[in-house]
Amino acid sequence: MICQTVKKGTDCFFMKANGCSFTGGSCKPIIESCEGCKKVTEVNNVKYCLSYPDPESRWVAGTCNLATHIKRDVEQIKKKINPLKASKKGIRS
Repeated sequence: MICQTVKKGTDCFFMKANGCSFTGGSCKPIIESCEGCKKVTEVNNVKYCLSYPDPESRWVAGTCNLATHIKRDVEQIKKKINPLKASKKGIRS
């Protein structure tokens, strides 16, 4: 639905017939860590995230999982494999 609170005129998935369904009743502006992301939109000179109504909560545990401006290291993504468990799996196959 079309937002009727802070992002007037933009499509928002939290907007329902009885108003904004997000806790607090409106979206919060982005934080400094979000600068440069492709999911940021500007409405009335205030920048908001298109994916999350409270962007600050996405950065509490590290990096935002949808941040387009963060380059993730392939080594971080790969799981470390225990050699003992890997050898046991090889025997069963």
